[in-house]
Amino acid sequence: MIFIRHSFMSLLRLLRAFWLRDWQEQTSYRAAMLFSFVGIFFRAFTFFFIAQLIGQPAQQALPEYGGDYFAFVLLGIAFNSYFDVGLTSFARSLRQAQTTGTLEAILMTPTPVGRVVLGSAMWSYSFTTLRVVVYLILGFFLGLDLSQANAPLALLGLLLSIAAFASIGIFAASIIMVIKRGDPITSLISSVSALLGGIYYPITLLPDWLQPLSYFLPITYGLNLMRQTLLNGASWTAVQNDFLILLGFTAILLPISLFTFRLAVNRARRDGSLAQY
Repeated sequence: MIFIRHSFMSLLRLLRAFWLRDWQEQTSYRAAMLFSFVGIFFRAFTFFFIAQLIGQPAQQALPEYGGDYFAFVLLGIAFNSYFDVGLTSFARSLRQAQTTGTLEAILMTPTPVGRVVLGSAMWSYSFTTLRVVVYLILGFFLGLDLSQANAPLALLGLLLSIAAFASIGIFAASIIMVIKRGDPITSLISSVSALLGGIYYPITLLPDWLQPLSYFLPITYGLNLMRQTLLNGASWTAVQNDFLILLGFTAILLPISLFTFRLAVNRARRDGSLAQY
């Protein structure tokens, strides 16, 4: 029991250290952070006015969401932020550590690789959560109705979605560790998810031959789960399939991605290429 408590406290101290390091670095670029939030303002209003434009067609295409395209797309772009950060944050942190010369020092310590991976993304997820809150606040003032939201189920679904999204990002970081480049791969995955994941429109609008590909993407299930629980107050029965599929993605991809990253680190150590980029 004492060992478990000591290990847990050690993990918290490590995560705090990573978070403080990244917080100090990011807050030194205040203008970039400010423009990030200004971008949220413009995106929210852009889709608000697009929703006013399409009106009647949206009611026919989105019957399960009351025909409210603005609510549909706002939640899509807000929670897609977690997919983007899961896909890119590990690789970006790894790349930054390579270019600043700190990667080798971190990975040569006895700290478990899994903890290093988790710590490298702490700030990104914290900042993304703040961005999502801003999206929801703006949406509230523009008519977003979350009065029926099943918040506990939505939160549980969000955590599971984040784990599934992060697995793909850890794979991307593994590739960078070996070949030193990963941008084309993450860009391709992001583009495919934007097309097929139901971020901007329901997947039912896709051609029949293309729709099945959507079911191989965790973001499809994550976004449907968030929309159903937040907009419709869906119960467990209504979203259990999305939960179970996301759980399957996580159970399969997360251990494999961590194992792959560990192999990539070990190979880089043997080759003496940890600091190369």
